[in-house]
Amino acid sequence: MPDVPTDPLPDDDPQQGQPPDDQVTDDQVTDDQVTDDQVTDELPADLDLAQAGPITFPNNDRRRIPATMYGVLGLGCIWLGMASDDSVFVNRGVTIAGAVLVALAVYGFVAGRGMNIDEGEALVAANQAMGFAVGHASAQLSWRGVLSRPVWRLLVYSSEEPPERRGMVIVDAVDGTIAEQFSEVNPEDWNFPNR
Repeated sequence: MPDVPTDPLPDDDPQQGQPPDDQVTDDQVTDDQVTDDQVTDELPADLDLAQAGPITFPNNDRRRIPATMYGVLGLGCIWLGMASDDSVFVNRGVTIAGAVLVALAVYGFVAGRGMNIDEGEALVAANQAMGFAVGHASAQLSWRGVLSRPVWRLLVYSSEEPPERRGMVIVDAVDGTIAEQFSEVNPEDWNFPNR
């Protein structure tokens, strides 16, 4: 076998000055060198509920902001259509579009009533309506009817472990009245086999 020279690397070698493979820093690691045990998933801080704090639902009266914009734009279209004679650029269609925008603005003001009941108060009302002590619960804001009245839909479970009863309560978010309620014996099987 021929002798392999063991001379040091020439000065122009790109590997010179690099740490050995077992001392590679994190910023030098390529995707090929990452092992499965080094890959982890992590929630961004703004999505981590433990760090984000209490969640507050935005009030329903925010719907009046676009309603105001529709109303101003619609009245402007109506004024423009009435003030100018029938032409290529401004004709009867601008007036009709303005009337439609004003109608949407009126609907937005009616549907954008403010909520006086938050999810905590809705849970208290659901607890009183159910007839059993509520343990786990989930609240969802939704809207009801043609005039889009805001309501809280709550899925509630009794406080035993495992829960013996479950129910659904719809609480009006404007005045706190119970719109609908339903409860039953919990049909879910909470006994999981040991793994």
